[in-house]
Amino acid sequence: MSVREYLVSASGQMSLPAGVRHRWELDDGGPVDVIDLGFGVLTVPKGEGRRLLDDLVTREQHAEFVRSVDDDSDLATT
Repeated sequence: MSVREYLVSASGQMSLPAGVRHRWELDDGGPVDVIDLGFGVLTVPKGEGRRLLDDLVTREQHAEFVRSVDDDSDLATT
């Protein structure tokens, strides 16, 4: 495990490292889950985001967070 720096394009795109794409069987592309933590984002294989979020915070805590950012349309998603 390591920390690496990646470039985000002007349109907001970023490449997932080749090793991760292969490990997650995304060699031809595909969906992933992205969890907005407020201070950063976490990218995990599709279907793992909800499970991980449920393990970390209750639905009520998550709903309160979403309500707290409802004035930011980029963050206020469910």
